[in-house]
Amino acid sequence: MATLCHQPPLFRCRKKPRPAVKSTISTIHCSKVKNPDPFKENKQAQVDYDAGTHRLYTTISGVKKFDLPKRHRLRVDGDRFQKDWSLSEVVERIVKLNHWEDIESVLNRWAGRFARKNFPFLIREITNTGSIEHSIQVFNWMKNQKNYCARNDIYNMMIRLHARHNRIDQARGLFFEMQKRRCKPDVETFNSLINAHGRAGQWRWGMNIMEEMLRAAIPPSRSTYNNLINACGSSGNWREALKLCKKMTDNGVGPDLVTHNIVLSAYKTGSQYAKAISYFELMKKTNIRPDTTTHNIVIHCLVKLGNYEEAITVFNAMREKRSESSPDIVTYTSIMHMYSVCGQVENCHSVFNTMVAEGLKPNIVSYNTLLGAYASLGLSEQASSVFNEMEQNGLHPDVVSYTSLLNAFGRSELPQKAKEVFDLMRRNNCKPNLVTYNALIDAYGSNGFLAEAVDLLREMEQAGLQPNVVSISSLLAACGRCCQHVKIDSVLKAAKLRGIKLNTIAYNSAIGSYMSVGEYEKALALYRCMREKRVKPDSVTYNILISGCCKMSRYTEALEFLVEMRDLNIPLSKEVYSSAICAYSRQGQLTEAESMFNLMKEDGLQPDVIAYTAMLHAYSAAEHWEKAFAVFQEMELNNVQPDSVACAALMRAFNRGSQPGKALLLAELMREKDIPYIDAVFFEMVSACTILRDWKILTEVIKIMETSLPRISVGTLNHLLHSFGKVGKIDTMMKLFLKIVASRGEADPTTYAILLKNLLAAGNWRKYIEVMQWMEEAGVPPSPQMYKDLTFFAQTSSGTENSAAIRERLEPFKSKYGYLTAEGENNPSLPTNVLITSTYACDAST
Repeated sequence: MATLCHQPPLFRCRKKPRPAVKSTISTIHCSKVKNPDPFKENKQAQVDYDAGTHRLYTTISGVKKFDLPKRHRLRVDGDRFQKDWSLSEVVERIVKLNHWEDIESVLNRWAGRFARKNFPFLIREITNTGSIEHSIQVFNWMKNQKNYCARNDIYNMMIRLHARHNRIDQARGLFFEMQKRRCKPDVETFNSLINAHGRAGQWRWGMNIMEEMLRAAIPPSRSTYNNLINACGSSGNWREALKLCKKMTDNGVGPDLVTHNIVLSAYKTGSQYAKAISYFELMKKTNIRPDTTTHNIVIHCLVKLGNYEEAITVFNAMREKRSESSPDIVTYTSIMHMYSVCGQVENCHSVFNTMVAEGLKPNIVSYNTLLGAYASLGLSEQASSVFNEMEQNGLHPDVVSYTSLLNAFGRSELPQKAKEVFDLMRRNNCKPNLVTYNALIDAYGSNGFLAEAVDLLREMEQAGLQPNVVSISSLLAACGRCCQHVKIDSVLKAAKLRGIKLNTIAYNSAIGSYMSVGEYEKALALYRCMREKRVKPDSVTYNILISGCCKMSRYTEALEFLVEMRDLNIPLSKEVYSSAICAYSRQGQLTEAESMFNLMKEDGLQPDVIAYTAMLHAYSAAEHWEKAFAVFQEMELNNVQPDSVACAALMRAFNRGSQPGKALLLAELMREKDIPYIDAVFFEMVSACTILRDWKILTEVIKIMETSLPRISVGTLNHLLHSFGKVGKIDTMMKLFLKIVASRGEADPTTYAILLKNLLAAGNWRKYIEVMQWMEEAGVPPSPQMYKDLTFFAQTSSGTENSAAIRERLEPFKSKYGYLTAEGENNPSLPTNVLITSTYACDAST
């Protein structure tokens, strides 16, 4: 290793002039040269050619042995343990020691301790290292030296150091100590003390110190006001900060750029983002030019206000004017956070790559922002890649990094992977916090692992972390997903025992969970409790109540909640509008549904596919296929992609309006746009084919349905069987029935009833009896009505020979089930299909 030093020589050689008398001997005298500035900082460099590294630093020689008075220099020369170290060497030796080791032994061997001028620079260099324990021991040693003299600058440095470590009481103690030593505090002393209290958020103490400063006839400087404004602003008291700024101007101390940045930061801390933007506009009218810190605060406030385009404009202006305020890593991270909030993870990653391309090294906050963006969308693979890249670049993941990765696996329905991240976090000595536990509870609960989520809550309490309202909200939502209404009561009771007050989100989770399990009365009671405790409901609360009532066919109650929501002046969301439209249409109030749909558009809310589908259902129920088709066309013009439910609603409107051909055309359009066929779509397609009596298309529909027969409802399949049987296509009906049995494993009793009804209508009594035998083999006993229908057929329509054969084939059923009685044999009841028809109608409506 080579060391390049730039220091003045200690000695200077001087050659005396040659005398007039010739001499063969030349005498050379050496005299010591005084160091003109022993406290000048000398730049030095160290180069390690083997490792390919270099280090730049500065050294201070200080007052050394040859600059000491003669009496002290003789003491040093007579003791071989006294070392003539430079001041920087002393600092380096002290810093290498642990704070409990004997620092005084090093200082007592230093020759420079006899020079009083060394003390301020010694304490300055020690405090610059940030080691408060070393600084305190050195300061205490200095005070025991005979040549020590109390000075303001030394006390000021120690007060600032205590402030950096939030040791307010010690800083205040030094303030009183310096006065006892007859060292009068100056403006820097008061500034340091105000700064110390400001860092701790004790802005009232700072105000009192400033008043004491005025009583001491010390005029406050700009730094005094800045420190005090910062103390108020960091505590969120932006009003006090603004008063001080005005007072500062009135006292003739004009604000500078630092002052403006502190006021902007105070607005940001106090969540007064709009006021911060207004203050920035006023600031631009002055002669003070904003810097990077100013623009960073402005971008943060714009993002919080949702003015994303303006934030991008400010960011682009910073990039174009690099000479004035170039973007730094905080700027790029703020823009990344903006894209993360918007869900634009690709743009977030692009900004990250731009930051790297600009030569800025990402820090842990930048990586955590990108990691959080992927985690919010459940992109666990990308989040894992960012996590690994962060480790490869030498950054140690913190609790935020682990929590974001854990959350990514939880949102991607991988709770076991989330638990592995949790265990890895603890193995790497990173202690999970409350947010980490809540994320894992949500990962378990959202994927149906309710027992594991409850166990984790107990584990969190054993670890000394008390659950909060977020923990309770996650558990309540999990109970609703798992349909365990008993657990909902238990979680609410546990929250009450722990003194956790539910907020709006927690109440929403509990009410939604009760609604999901059909406990309307308990949900209503919890809502009333919410209002009694003056917890303000929001649009989510009413959306849960209104949509839940609609699912339970409580349309009157749903509309009552809508009226209450309007009375509270809560803005209606898209979901509330859609639920209200559904409630009105179910009540047959088409005019109100149309009014609600138009009001939604007037409020500036672009209807989504759910709102359009609700209107399609409303027009379908009212049999207005023209209006339904107009709504469908409007949806396509607004670039809202229709889904299967919307298409099914329009097809139902076409069929009810005697336009089955349009329903089949819509089915063809669905196939072109790759919109999947669902059960309701198949039902309407079968209905359209039946109305048109187009059996060729119906056969094609059956081929399409064959791949999804296990998922199609019984009502749709029965409708299809009935359509073939009604027109006499008995063979096609029986083939379809066999396919249904092959795919499902068994048939529904209503399906058998439809088969028997159509077989008997076609006069195929032999197949009728065979199907009855199939029912017996499948464990579905034929009903007495089925026997009576066949008996009536034998007496009226089959002829004498067939009648005898039918009676003979029915004899096993008579002996097994005892259907035949003298009354029933002689006076069989007429064939009624009320049960069959009603069951079929119920399934078809489903």
